[in-house]
Amino acid sequence: MPLLFSYGTLQQTSVQLGTLGRLLQGSPDELVGFRLSEVRVEDRAFVAASGKAVHRNVIFTGESDSRVTGTAFEVSDLELALCDEYERPARYRRVMIKLASGNEAWVYTRSPPE
Repeated sequence: MPLLFSYGTLQQTSVQLGTLGRLLQGSPDELVGFRLSEVRVEDRAFVAASGKAVHRNVIFTGESDSRVTGTAFEVSDLELALCDEYERPARYRRVMIKLASGNEAWVYTRSPPE
């Protein structure tokens, strides 16, 4: 099963239930070489679903001491597609990364690593 690393709204119970119809199982992990930033989302439906207009984003730094904490969730391919739809209004893209645990996971960002 693929892993999805969340550092923001996909950790929220209401977003998981509204987007996927279930609560996700996951474990704490860290995204190494990234730092947090914020973006404003104008899409009203997205803001209503997430409960906020200002969202977290991660920016690649490449520095090993830059870390973002979050949760690595087990998801199905169908659930990844549903998350893609959820994240589309925020203009996030899904990229594969390696977590501090050594596991590979998908993560959403507006600023993917080069």
